[in-house]
Amino acid sequence: MTQATADVGVERDGAVALVELRRPPHNYFDVALIGALADAFEALEADRACRAIVLCAQGSAFCAGANFANREATPPQRSARAINPLYGEALRLFECAKPVVAAVHGPAVGGGLGLALVADFRITCAEARFSANFNRLGFHPGFGLSVTLPRLVGVQQATLLLYTGRRIDGAQAQRIGLADELVPQDQVRPRALELAREIALSAPIAVQATRATLRAGLVEQIRSAVAHESAQQNAHFKTADFKEGVAAMAARREPQFKGD
Repeated sequence: MTQATADVGVERDGAVALVELRRPPHNYFDVALIGALADAFEALEADRACRAIVLCAQGSAFCAGANFANREATPPQRSARAINPLYGEALRLFECAKPVVAAVHGPAVGGGLGLALVADFRITCAEARFSANFNRLGFHPGFGLSVTLPRLVGVQQATLLLYTGRRIDGAQAQRIGLADELVPQDQVRPRALELAREIALSAPIAVQATRATLRAGLVEQIRSAVAHESAQQNAHFKTADFKEGVAAMAARREPQFKGD
């Protein structure tokens, strides 16, 4: 049995495991949280009785990413080539062999969107919000989104979302293929669980082999991407524009970027 932690809960429903983020209301993450999530995924991968995973969250948000408005969450200065350790933990999530359904009942923002895209499927609602807001904060996208987002919605839609950092609701997300199903908010988790149970009815060896075929090379692409993303972010975190982006977000105003 996989043990829960203070920040990550694990429950079983037959052949399906529910892995729940427990940092409400926003589920802001850090390296420790993503590491605990990866530990849970790895334990479930080794559990033959588990055939599918539902990734869900407590609180009002699915995951609002890192809390850059909190000075303690501001990224530390790293050497130009250092890979963000958070993305090293995230790679472990992508390496999990078992199918994952994300129940996105609220905002999935920045790295929280990257986390939602770890899953094979996303069930959402009209109240959810999706945003790759990195450029609006003054730095390069991360969490492998430079690979996973265009792979899911196409290069043109991904480019629009990444350049603008705009927020889209659940209905828009479904229209562009970012989400798979749109249901009432109180049905997001039950529907995700229902889909996971349906997947679990298929032969587990065949499902995992099919998934590996469909995702061939994906982990390697993401590993290369996060190295590049980290290098770009390490440079951008030192800029005045990054400081302005974080300050503007904290003050709930439009940023005034100068290209410095």
